[in-house]
This record gives sequence, structure tokens and C-alpha cells, in this order.
Amino acid sequence: MESVLSKYENQITIFADYLEEFPDTDDLVWILGKQHLLKTEKSKLLSDISARLWFTYRRKFSPIGGTGPSSDAGWGCMLRCGQMMLAQALICRHLGRDWNWEKQKEQPKEYQRILQCFLDRKDCCYSIHQMAQMGVGEGKSIGEWFGPNTVAQVLKKLALFDEWNSLAVYVSMDNTVVIEDIKKMCRVLPLRTDTDGESPPDSLNASNHSKATSACCPAWKSLLLIVPLRLGINQINPVYIDAFKECFKMPQSLGALGGKPNNAYYFIGFLGDELIFLDPHTTQTFVDTEEDGTVDDQTFHCLQSPQRMNILNLDPSVALGFFCKEEKDFDNWCSLVQKEILKENLRMFELVQKHPSHWPPFVPPAKPEVTTTGAEFIDSTEQLEEFDLEEDFEILSV
Repeated sequence: MESVLSKYENQITIFADYLEEFPDTDDLVWILGKQHLLKTEKSKLLSDISARLWFTYRRKFSPIGGTGPSSDAGWGCMLRCGQMMLAQALICRHLGRDWNWEKQKEQPKEYQRILQCFLDRKDCCYSIHQMAQMGVGEGKSIGEWFGPNTVAQVLKKLALFDEWNSLAVYVSMDNTVVIEDIKKMCRVLPLRTDTDGESPPDSLNASNHSKATSACCPAWKSLLLIVPLRLGINQINPVYIDAFKECFKMPQSLGALGGKPNNAYYFIGFLGDELIFLDPHTTQTFVDTEEDGTVDDQTFHCLQSPQRMNILNLDPSVALGFFCKEEKDFDNWCSLVQKEILKENLRMFELVQKHPSHWPPFVPPAKPEVTTTGAEFIDSTEQLEEFDLEEDFEILSV
């Protein structure tokens, strides 16, 4: 009986005083690049929100590192939010933004495979185990709370071992997105037939991209773009609010990581001056694959009314996410940023064409040479020395 209750505990209204029905208004609601008219499309809106993969605290999984915690309750909320953002990118990559989920309906095999990437097992590439242990290379002890930039760096490094999804993950520095660097990282030459199938494709030099495009038709590696920001000192500066909301309107939007001190949320849209978010602060029991290899996904979708908070209550430390499946999607994103973000006197972030001359040279991240592949490579924290430590400049703290 206990297992049955725990399986469906996310259906119980734990935050009854915090969950509020959407108001009766003619305002538009924006969810990850799609708009909904609240008065006439409420059921469609709620269906769109419940289709997002929802990752929460879990308990009773195998101890992290063999002897570490078997639950992430109290410390793993930002890791779960990072999982949600990445999962949305993978949904867009394999199924498209318009794909929708229906309860107890058979789903595409790609959906099941995406879900299995995030199960709480050390052999799953984006599990809590892998993220926590990769965080050691970012100066975070297992069980320590992460900020949004740390999670972004961890996802960037784990993605190097994920051959199926084959994502290029770019995390901006100093509030600046560099077009040249992204195109250098995402433009890849097709593998020649006489090469080893396991060899990584060569990166295309950005300075020669026009000539090479016509000569060898470089492919575009799907891009997960994460922009860590600090939008104020102790609270968000109101001057950034319009630009911040504008990001949720972009078709490439993956939402934002952020929240309040030591309480992370995954923001997926807005209504007026209220942000709509998925909350990972519900502890559920570990779910593994069934005998037939599928995953019971009932606890991976939030079927409650979504939560909202006034944007002025947002901690200023955030990370925006965007997904560009093709190069034209990235070019379109650049145009939207030029039009909607860079028009402000006080810009939320910068978009530049060329790599700044005073920065170190840009080198696309590459998979380290290790004796094992995939998730197993960080079974021991000693193997994390392959990675450079990157400073986490924005931690939410009290």
C-alpha cells in the first residue's frame, strides 16, 4: 500500500496554499515559445505544461558514489531543474516542440529513451549520480547545493559522453554570447566513408565557413545554449523584466533556471508579471525500468495546476536556456535577440559576432581520453582531473 501511495504522491496537493488556479483574464500566457489565450485555451495550456518532463527529489536510489546519499532531498533541486531544461531540449530535438504527452498513452520510443537518460542510476548519462559526481570537478561536494552556472557547466561536460543525443552545449561567459564560437562548435563536417565510424567529426573553422558550406555541406550539431546571468545585486533589477519575459516568447526558449536562495525552480513561462514554474521540491520514490525495458512515467509529469511567483521575487542569479536544432534556428534567435534584447539601454546580455581579442582562444569542448565511455567514466571522482575547474560566479545563497 505504501508503494502505491508513494508512486502517486505527486498527485497530492502538498502545496495547497501555494497552488492557485489561473485567474479569469484575457491575457496571453507564454510557455516555452508558445502562446495560449487563457480564457479560451485553458485546457490546452494545462496539457502543454503537463507534457514537460518533471524531475523532483527522489529517495531510495542507490547511494551516490557507492557510499554517498540515497536521496537528494534538500540539496538536489537545482540539479533537477537542470535535468528538466535539458530534457526539454531533447524533446525538441527528437519529437519537436509541438509533441504532447497524454497520460497512459503509448509514447514514441524516443520519448522512453529520453526518460531513461535521467533515471537515478549511475549508468544513466544525466542521472543525479552523474551530475553530483561531475560537480566535484566544479568544486562542489556531493550533497552540496548548486547554483545555475554550476549546473550549466556540469551539463556541458556530461553532454560530451552522450553520443545518441549529440548535443553541442555552449555556456556563455561574462554575459556575452559569441556567434563565431557557436558556429565553430556546431558546424561539423560529414564523416568520410573511409573513416572510423567512432571518430568525432572535425570542427569547421568559422573564418572559412562560407567557402566550406558550399564545398562540403557541413552539418549542424543541435545546440543547447545556456546564458548564466546576474540581473541585480540582492534582487532582480526591474529594468531587466521586459527583456527577461521576452525570452520566453522566443520559439527556441527552454525557459530559465533560478528561484530563491537555496530553492531552485524551472521557469517555463509567464502570465503578466508572474512567472510560471515547475517545482522539484516533492520527494518521490526512485523509479526504475520495467521488465519490458520501459519506464512508468506517471510520476514524471506534474498534473497539478502550475505554480506562479511574481517576477520581482526572483533571485537575480539565473540561467536562460535556448535550443537550436538547425543553423537557421540559431540565426533566427540571433535576429530576435538583436531586435528584442539589445534594444534596451541596459542590456541583459551581449551578442557579438567575433570572439573578443582579450579572451583566451575558443576551443570547442572535446571528450577526454578515458578508458571507459559514457556514464561510467565518473564512477570515481579521481577521474575528474581530466576537466578544468571553471569558476562558479553566481551561487544563490542566503
